[in-house]
Amino acid sequence: MSHSASIPASLEEEPLISNRFLLKSLAYLAAMAAMTGALVLGGHWAGKKINLAGHTDSREVRTIDIGPDRLLLPSNVIRFETQRRNGTAERVDLYLSWPDMEGYTREHADRFNDLSKSRRLIFVQITQSVMSRDMSGRVEPIYSHYFRGNPQDAGNGLTLHHFAPEAGYQDDVLLTAPRAGQPDFAVRCILPKTPQEATSGDCQRDIGAGKDLSVLYRFSSDLLPEWEALDRAVAAFVAAHMGKPKGEKR
Repeated sequence: MSHSASIPASLEEEPLISNRFLLKSLAYLAAMAAMTGALVLGGHWAGKKINLAGHTDSREVRTIDIGPDRLLLPSNVIRFETQRRNGTAERVDLYLSWPDMEGYTREHADRFNDLSKSRRLIFVQITQSVMSRDMSGRVEPIYSHYFRGNPQDAGNGLTLHHFAPEAGYQDDVLLTAPRAGQPDFAVRCILPKTPQEATSGDCQRDIGAGKDLSVLYRFSSDLLPEWEALDRAVAAFVAAHMGKPKGEKR
């Protein structure tokens, strides 16, 4: 899921108990759910269509500028052929095998072509930020106002929260976990009814990176037990592939 609208500054400055805040955040949630819900379904669709992505095993580094940030990415981690070019872009889509965080190779082509193994892939979309808070930062000021029912222990340190119908998230749930010295981990998922029904895009989370990047990543609910290592790995991968923006001295 991408985020199509930023949180207004006035919304962030109002008391959490304000009725105006609740009305504004409800409108925000509804708009975001309507405009980004396709990416949740797209995550499920991606697992079925991944073999059409047009892979390359080339490790030629592409220099991609998104807003004020520069990324230096090997071609084989870039999912779409049209994005494997140098220059300015609005976004770049990646796919990485888990847990090695590598792109496509002929040696491991089955990971990217075999549906039964695609649940070990992580799909990453990097864009310029359009929100002041990442998913963890939205838990208390926004999401928590639309939790309904009692939280449930989801195992592996995770707590499951259901959304009220008016939040516009349909079958989504939010899973959270405390982290020492950091905001709570948070991830939105459409959980499969059975483990066999899991896909490569059941869950999604967004984090900040660089000067002004939003990193949205999708993964299978099969990987939820590894949420902490997965989150660190995604952040570390992006950080390791950041370059100096144009005009900055090395």
